[in-house]
Amino acid sequence: MNILIRSWQEAEKDAFKVRRAVFILEQGVPEELEIDEFDSSALHALAYHDNVCIGTARLHMSYDGSGQIGRMAVLAGFRNRGLGLQIMNVLMGVAQSKGLSSLMLHAQVDVIPFYEKLGFRAEGPIYDEAGIPHRNMMMILPT
Repeated sequence: MNILIRSWQEAEKDAFKVRRAVFILEQGVPEELEIDEFDSSALHALAYHDNVCIGTARLHMSYDGSGQIGRMAVLAGFRNRGLGLQIMNVLMGVAQSKGLSSLMLHAQVDVIPFYEKLGFRAEGPIYDEAGIPHRNMMMILPT
């Protein structure tokens, strides 16, 4: 397994293939919502197996020293193998190396326990995002 950090220009083709399979085709997210204004400025983690991208997520950094992880997706045939954990650990390491003080994410409700194991805490009410129940989660990064 190889996880690379890339700009959107370098990551777009591979990241979108995974995101399309997971979010658009599997979960029914409207295609026009999948790529947004944060993609071009985010750092993208791409996980490869035999030179095929099988997982992705992104880290968007704000000017206030915080970051947001999003668009975490692993192809169905590669889930429950620790790949999501590896991707998150890489992005959390990048966030720390960039001096970010905190991270937040919009977690689909059914995967909140996954993020809690990484140290994120759920905050606020459940809300709808692209037709899927979500909840905000936060983490203060060690200095």
